Amino acid sequence: MDVILKNVKKKDFPVLKSLAKSLGFEIVEEKPYNPEFVKEILQGQKDIKEGRGIKMTMEELQALCK
Repeated sequence: MDVILKNVKKKDFPVLKSLAKSLGFEIVEEKPYNPEFVKEILQGQKDIKEGRGIKMTMEELQALCK
């Protein structure tokens, strides 16, 4: 079974980590996405909603990748 803890305060994390280790749990820390990357993705979605995107055929896209 997986348990996910969210919004853990930095001061509480060492205590939880120690408790989990003493109980033999595996701890996996996920790294958050790069904030600049998230900003670019959200801006792209906003641009598309506002009609600033372009449509391309598959052939045009493949030509760009060559």
